[in-house]
Amino acid sequence: MDLKEKLLKYGFHFESDTDTEVTPKLAKFVHDILNEDLESDGGYKQLVPFTEIVMDVMRQPEAAYALICKSPYYPNELVACKRGSPLLLGVKETGDMRTDINVESDLSAEGHHGKPKEYYLASDANAIVEHTRRVLVIEDNEVVHMNDGAVHIFKFDSDKSRRLLRPASVQRGLSTLEMEVEQIRKGNFEHFMQKEIHEQPDSLTMTMRGRLIRGGEEKAKGILLGGLNDHLKTIRRSRRILFIGCGTSYNAALAARPVVEELSGIPVTMEIASDLLDRQGPIYREDTAIFVSQSGETADTLQALEYAKSNGALCVGITNTVGSAIARNSFAYTSQSAVIVMLALALGDDSLSTQQRRNAIMDDLYNLPSMELAALLMDEQSLLVFGRGYNYATALECALKVKEVSLMHAEGIVDGKMKHGPLALVDETLPIIVIATRDASLNKQQSVIQQLKTRKGRLIVMCTEGDAEFMCPDRTCRIIEVPKVQDCLQPIINIVPLQLLAYHRTVFRGFNVDQPRNLAKSVTTQW
Repeated sequence: MDLKEKLLKYGFHFESDTDTEVTPKLAKFVHDILNEDLESDGGYKQLVPFTEIVMDVMRQPEAAYALICKSPYYPNELVACKRGSPLLLGVKETGDMRTDINVESDLSAEGHHGKPKEYYLASDANAIVEHTRRVLVIEDNEVVHMNDGAVHIFKFDSDKSRRLLRPASVQRGLSTLEMEVEQIRKGNFEHFMQKEIHEQPDSLTMTMRGRLIRGGEEKAKGILLGGLNDHLKTIRRSRRILFIGCGTSYNAALAARPVVEELSGIPVTMEIASDLLDRQGPIYREDTAIFVSQSGETADTLQALEYAKSNGALCVGITNTVGSAIARNSFAYTSQSAVIVMLALALGDDSLSTQQRRNAIMDDLYNLPSMELAALLMDEQSLLVFGRGYNYATALECALKVKEVSLMHAEGIVDGKMKHGPLALVDETLPIIVIATRDASLNKQQSVIQQLKTRKGRLIVMCTEGDAEFMCPDRTCRIIEVPKVQDCLQPIINIVPLQLLAYHRTVFRGFNVDQPRNLAKSVTTQW
């Protein structure tokens, strides 16, 4: 708004209320000012370089952005830059591609071998992979300059007191996207959401591959977490563990929190990234902060990461990195939960007292991808989802997915709050899901079901296979039966039919399930 008000005073007119429109008008303002200065310094001979204009623009917004700039004043030129938001440069050439590149020469249109190149700029690997798998991940405060087919990349200094007329060039190697074109196509499915739900067994298999050691006659069961193994001793000595995330990622961490506390013996705190920043909540050097993000680009989570690092905490990330084959962004919940459970297993690896429990969890982890689940259709306007213990997070995630894609009011509620307000909403018109699979909370869940039935609630009960008669002997409830696994893994199984519920209801109502209204795949704007 400050920039917009400044531009309005200088006679600029705006066609919309979007912050994006401020950027090109700011660039035009900077262009005019800098070229006036050049003319007054000794006669107008040539335009100020395009890169200098863009870098001047970059200094002014205090926000996340990724920009690709073109101008009729600079034909055959393109300048791209980023701060906070994702930006990839895809490179395609005919013939063999060398893995190590020199920005000044190898990114030129002809390169060393005279082979023509094509370039692609995008915010997501999914937009590039069908053209090329060779990419350069543009980092914050880097500027990509394309001019007559040649590409140069510069490092930008955001210090407003400095003007870099000859910024330092950047040199590093291209990376290869670990994904295939088939991953961005629907295949035999009608919608991407449907495809993502059904591909979760493969997603779980890839998540655990190389990390979950099944064991055998000569090999013990165990967990290998790559570079994180070097930090396990530090994490075990932590004063506390903080899980920090937003949306589905927060729910995935919440689902696994009990088993992390059980196996590590370390207190675990849950933080919504934006709330942590607003409060400037205390973080200490003795803390381990674990950041969970589907895209790895969530603005609030990245800001919280910088805040935790500045306070000296050990920072750990769980994310689907650019080009990751683990899962597409929408349904990372199951894989993220599995990763956090594996982290809990690794943290408890030095305890003999939990060995039997850890072995049982690892057995069920190995068998998770083969579990099959049913779908459920529903056509109502509001929904309550009750859960407890491990499945409170399942209730929250179900409500979130129903809201996101089927545009239906839904609320996930921990059972302990039922009598503190939600019970007043219950009548014969309101559909209610109660998650009551076998765990330490089962008896309390039975009590919840009875109280809701007494008030004529329209119940849908999720229970363990074989428990239908036990949970609803009068058969007045609609039942979803799911396979039984270790309690800390049960949320991974339980969420799938609830994802299908959200999917089928969305399709039934004729909404576009792959493009939820008003939402983006990656939230790169801070609120």
